[in-house]
Amino acid sequence: MSGNGNRHAGRRFGRTELPPELQQAAHRAIRLEWITLGVLAVTVLVVGLVTGSSQAMKAAWIEDMLSFVPPTAFLVAMRVINRPPSRNRPYGNHRAIGIGHLVAGVALLTMGVFLVVDSAIGLVTGEHPPIGSYHLFGQTIWMGWFMIVVMLLSVPGPVILGRMKLKIADQLHDKVLYADADMNKADWQTGIATAVGVAGVGLGWWWADAAAAIFVGASIVYDGVRNVGTAVTDLADARARTIEGKGEHPLVYRAEDHASSSDWVRQAGARVRDEGHVFHVEMFVVPEPGATVTLERLQSLRDSLAELDWKLEDIVVVPVPELPAEVHGGRAGDRQAEGGMQWAER
Repeated sequence: MSGNGNRHAGRRFGRTELPPELQQAAHRAIRLEWITLGVLAVTVLVVGLVTGSSQAMKAAWIEDMLSFVPPTAFLVAMRVINRPPSRNRPYGNHRAIGIGHLVAGVALLTMGVFLVVDSAIGLVTGEHPPIGSYHLFGQTIWMGWFMIVVMLLSVPGPVILGRMKLKIADQLHDKVLYADADMNKADWQTGIATAVGVAGVGLGWWWADAAAAIFVGASIVYDGVRNVGTAVTDLADARARTIEGKGEHPLVYRAEDHASSSDWVRQAGARVRDEGHVFHVEMFVVPEPGATVTLERLQSLRDSLAELDWKLEDIVVVPVPELPAEVHGGRAGDRQAEGGMQWAER
């Protein structure tokens, strides 16, 4: 069920109709991704014109090409999840976000590995990148100057877009947008490192070009591994985690605490999985001795849980004689279900 009712018409995540501030955030995210695609198209064209034989410039161009993947995956996913659940898709289309997140993570990882391997080969073999000259109005100009200017001009766009996306990604709990912000970080880091590498070549440091590309590639590999790991974990129905994937989402504890606070509930513990933007919740409750479990009590608890946060969707409240092992950790002495966040602080 959804606890958000039909108060707000417009964009929705499955059956969850978003409140006005989140609808605005979703529209801002879509606009940012279209702007990103436009900026990328111009960047790819210009970088391609001045790439020459520079290893770092070639890597930067490939990185820009792969940067099309995350925003495209986000825009496709946003269209798919707007559809409400159906008989054939009773859980909705929320997994489109998880799939998009995985695609974006793989793009990051692929790009990083290519940068590191290709540049390392050039460095080990002592490949000296030839950077030629260009004749303009009777003057001979070193091509490296064009490369440096182009790469430095490519930095501000990803910096601004990435910071804007990070704020909205957290607001919408959108991991595809978060991965795209990581890709934007990789873009501007690549721009700076490439400019430094080309400048190093101009100073006679032939190795600077490849070294710059390896430095950037290692950072991108780290982001790629982290995003792929988080995406796979979510698709494997792990316990819901934060958008950074660094720990369990605090909303899980809030829901367990809320259920435990009911006067007829002795213990409560939840199985919560991240479906993309929203969480699907199975709340297990152990009634107090002698308490009568009625349909009205179960419905009231489910409604109040849904009111905690828009991300809580498809909540099922299940009365049980004792909590399932996987809910409280399955270890002797594990008392998570006796107090949610209170348990976590013990």
